[in-house]
Amino acid sequence: MLILNTGGTFNKRYNRISGELEVPCDNLAVEAILNSINANDIPMAGAVYKDSLDINADDRKMIANIILQSSEKAFVVIHGTDTMHLSAALLDALVETQAVIFTGAMVPFFIDSVEASANLAMAIGFAKSNPPKGAYICMSGEVLPHKELVKNRERGVFERV
Repeated sequence: MLILNTGGTFNKRYNRISGELEVPCDNLAVEAILNSINANDIPMAGAVYKDSLDINADDRKMIANIILQSSEKAFVVIHGTDTMHLSAALLDALVETQAVIFTGAMVPFFIDSVEASANLAMAIGFAKSNPPKGAYICMSGEVLPHKELVKNRERGVFERV
């Protein structure tokens, strides 16, 4: 298994000088969660470090290339929730043997750690279960094929289709 961190709200931190939430170019949130669940042995890499609204086709190709060139069979991709479905659709069309589990958070880990921690732990557990190839979304207490779980922007949760 490999965890790919692409940024998103999951990783955002408050910048006291600018007064804005920013996506830092580090893995501190992921590392803190892995440490708390005694999973420091899971390899991790940073891939993009952007808000998902800023992720473009080139970024998606880079994420796909990392996955397609890896010998790992399962990936957990931490991704912003606004365009997670676009990246998941691309990976679902490209993977031949890999399972790619997308997860994120509606609230930054450094503001409230519960949701991000639960989502990442659940995604890791699902990845360890040797799921069939394809792209999945792990949000709001569910892990389903990417087409079956969508963001309800009005309610601020992911729901089954």
